[in-house]
Amino acid sequence: MSNEKVFANGFSFKRRESAPDFVIGNISIKVDDAIEFLKANKKQDGWVNLNILKSQSGKPYIELDTWSPESTPKVETPAEVGGDLPF
Repeated sequence: MSNEKVFANGFSFKRRESAPDFVIGNISIKVDDAIEFLKANKKQDGWVNLNILKSQSGKPYIELDTWSPESTPKVETPAEVGGDLPF
């Protein structure tokens, strides 16, 4: 996994300071750019995960979430190993 930021092309998040507290923000989507980005970054299960973050200057932006769980090694049971239980 790379630590390089991948910005979500075609997506924009904005927060209006005058909005009521229950309004978190608005997402604008530029369809052609977003479709191209989604197709290029979808996982095998068909999903694309995005994070809404805040830059050092305080401006929100949307970034591709590149995290993926590490594969866990399969634990073999005694029957799979071929031996009997010792007790």
